[in-house]
Amino acid sequence: MLSLVPIIILVIMLAITIYLFGSDALGGGSQVCLLAASGVCVLIGMGGYKRKWKEFENAISENIHGVASALIILLIIGALSGAWMISGVVPTLIYYGIQIIHPSFFLVSTCAICAIVSVMTGSSWTTIATIGIALMGIGEAQGFDPGWIAGAIISGAYFGDKVSPLSDTTVLASSVTGTPIFSHIRYLMYTTVPSMVLTLIIFTIAGLSHEAADTGHIGEFTQALDSKFHISGWLMIVPIATAIMIAKKVPSIVTLFISTGLATLFAILFQPTLLAEVAGDTGSQLLTLIKGGMAILFGSTSLETGNTAINELIATRGMGGMMDTIWLILCAMCFGGTMTAGGMLESITRVFTRFAKTRVGMVSSTVASGLFLNITTADQYISIILTGNMFREIYEKNGYEGKLLGRTTEDAVTVTSPLIPWNTCGMTQATILNVPTMTYLPYSFFNLISPLMSIFIAATGYTIVRKCVKPKTEDAKA
Repeated sequence: MLSLVPIIILVIMLAITIYLFGSDALGGGSQVCLLAASGVCVLIGMGGYKRKWKEFENAISENIHGVASALIILLIIGALSGAWMISGVVPTLIYYGIQIIHPSFFLVSTCAICAIVSVMTGSSWTTIATIGIALMGIGEAQGFDPGWIAGAIISGAYFGDKVSPLSDTTVLASSVTGTPIFSHIRYLMYTTVPSMVLTLIIFTIAGLSHEAADTGHIGEFTQALDSKFHISGWLMIVPIATAIMIAKKVPSIVTLFISTGLATLFAILFQPTLLAEVAGDTGSQLLTLIKGGMAILFGSTSLETGNTAINELIATRGMGGMMDTIWLILCAMCFGGTMTAGGMLESITRVFTRFAKTRVGMVSSTVASGLFLNITTADQYISIILTGNMFREIYEKNGYEGKLLGRTTEDAVTVTSPLIPWNTCGMTQATILNVPTMTYLPYSFFNLISPLMSIFIAATGYTIVRKCVKPKTEDAKA
C-alpha cells in the first residue's frame, strides 16, 4: 500500500540512525529521518493523491500550533529542574527520602506517590518534572536500575493523567466522544483500577526481591549531598507552595513559572556558594549571584561532590537541554501533518475499521488504531481526536455508548504515548528523567497493561451495554 511507504522508510531510517549514533540519535539524526519521511509524504501526496502544497503547509502549521503550549512548558520545565536542583529542593527531598522510604517498598511507593500527585495535578509532565526527578535520585541511591525507577514513575504519573478531572487528555477524550466528564472517569475505572492493581503487585514483588544497597553506600550518598548543599526543611516551602497552586487549579504554565522563580530565590538564599561555583568569579557578589541564578535556568551545570553517582544525579541542563527535544517535536509534527494532509493517514486508518464487526474486534481495532496514530502523528492529542472521530459512527451504529469509545481511546492513546521514542510524551519523559524511552518501556507496566485490559474487559462484556442489537452483528461471537 502506497500510504505505508513513508512509515516503512521512517522505521528503516530510524533503525539505521540509532545503530550509527546510539543514544546521540536524538541530537539530530532522528530529526533528519522525520523530515526525510515528511518529504516522502509530500511527494506521494502531491503525486499519488493529487494534494496541493498549501494543504501540507496548513496541516504542519496546525500541528505545530497544537503543541505550542507544550513547547513552552518544556522550556519552563528545563528551567525548573535546574532551579529545583541547585536550590537544594531536590537534594533535600532525596536526603530525607532515602531515610524514610524502605528499599523493599520503594518501587511500589514511587508508583503510588506519582499516581496521587498526578491525580491532584492532572499532569503527568508536572509530576515527573518535580517529584519524579527526586524519586529517581532516591532510587539510584538505593541501588535500583534506572529503567525500573522510571517505569514506576511513568506508570504512576499516567494513572492520574488518565483519570484526573484536571487532565487535558481526560477532558479531550470525553469531549470528542460526547461523554460527560465524570461519567467518562467512572467508566475508565473498570479498566484502570485492575491495571493499576496488577502494576502495584508487580512493583511490590520486584521491590521485595531487590537486593538493597548497603547502609554504607546510602550513607555516602547522604553525606555527599549534605556536604555540597545546605540541606534544610525550609526548602520544602517550594514544593509545598507548588502543591497549593496545583490544588487551587492555577494553570500549569503559571504554576511551573512561579515555582521556578521561587526556587531561584531560594538558591540565592540557601546556596550562594554553589551559584558562585556555577557563575565563576565576576568580582561582585551581587553580580555573581545574578549570573549564577540565570545560568542554572538556561544552561547546564556540573558540580563536583567527590561521588561520581551524585555528580551525574545533580547535573542539570536547563532550558538549553530541552532544545533537542523541542527540535524533535517540531520535526515529528511535520511528519504527522504531511501524513494527514497527504491522505495517507486516512487510507491506513480505514483498514482498522474493517475489523470492527464484533465487540472485541471493534475495541481491538480502536486500540490498534490509537497506538498506530500515536506512532505516526507523534502526538497524543491528535491521536485522541482522530481515534474518537474515526470510530464514533461505528460505535453508534453498533449500539454502543460513547463512553466505551472514550475509555478505549484513553486506554490506547493516553498511556502508550510515553512508550514511543519520537512521540512528544516519549521524548519529554526521556529528557526529564534522563532515561531513554526504550530503557524504561519494559518496566512501564501500567502503560503496557492498560490497552490489553481494555480488550480483556471487552471480551468479558463486563459493564458494556448495547442500546440496540442489530441482526447482522453477532455480539455473541465477541
